[in-house]
Amino acid sequence: MSNAFDFQVLRRFPDLEADNLVAVDATDRLVLAEAGLAIEAAAAGRVVVVGDRYGAVTLGAIALHGAQEVRVHQDPITGEQALAHNAIRVELTGRFRHLPMTPELFAGSTVIIGQLPKGLDALREIAQLAAAHANADVKLFLGGRVKHMTRSMNDTLSDRFASVSASLAQQKSRVLKVSDPLPEFRAGTTDYPLRQHYADLNLWVCAHGAAFAGTKVDVGTRFLLEFLDRMNPTAASAVDLGCGTGVIAASLARSRPMMNVLATDQSAAAVASAAATAAANELTAQVRVLRDDAMPAVPPWHLRARRSCPEAVRRSRSSARAGWRDVDRVQLPSRL
Repeated sequence: MSNAFDFQVLRRFPDLEADNLVAVDATDRLVLAEAGLAIEAAAAGRVVVVGDRYGAVTLGAIALHGAQEVRVHQDPITGEQALAHNAIRVELTGRFRHLPMTPELFAGSTVIIGQLPKGLDALREIAQLAAAHANADVKLFLGGRVKHMTRSMNDTLSDRFASVSASLAQQKSRVLKVSDPLPEFRAGTTDYPLRQHYADLNLWVCAHGAAFAGTKVDVGTRFLLEFLDRMNPTAASAVDLGCGTGVIAASLARSRPMMNVLATDQSAAAVASAAATAAANELTAQVRVLRDDAMPAVPPWHLRARRSCPEAVRRSRSSARAGWRDVDRVQLPSRL
């Protein structure tokens, strides 16, 4: 296939850009090299990309190996936006579509490629969905930096696949090559979203694999919950910025039956988890969930990688001034 694709034109925008931050890394390149023949042999619509940071894997699979009708899942909305912008730059728009982390993403796929997620729960959800819904001859090529890879990743994949091996290391990256889904898990259900009940909060917490903290109610969230009874008692609406699994949004809605709560996060897993939490606690009439990143209405704050980024703070504060004019001021303490 073509060797003319220029990775250097790709950008991280709208994510933070700097001279020492790149839109494509050695892992992206190694995944494409290891999966190249499998991608070229795949029929249209049978290639799935997961965990693509800024579009290098998706666009590389299309440009270098002829992938067609590629299905893509990126957890951060900024990743989706970066891929869309980069597709315009390299004139490859309309060649892929985004899907949530559901059976539809994997159904009938024969090749699954991408970067390994940071957490084992996120990897476990991918493995369970792929084993249940991809073709029996599916091959997975998931890459990562060697320093971030652990034996537990192999074990997690081995729970659903008979064959798991690692490529040779190149430029401090490796690719886990996975195949042969175990027959007993074909067309089965997954464990996600996970559910856990907290008697002290009278609350069910639901979490998809990539959601921060999973079903745990972390110490920061418990600290914020202490402020719920100090909020404006006459407020009719509230916004939970960076809602995560929706613990605060659900708790606030339960304590104020007449209040409408908007829960927003830039993570697809967080949004799906918050929606599941609201449903598990019978609060869907009060809690609306939105996937968003510094849009004019509701800026996000709970993105750890931007805590020290002045531009992100400036952008979010500007959005807040523009978007909160018509929202009752029920403000949660800053999560920065």
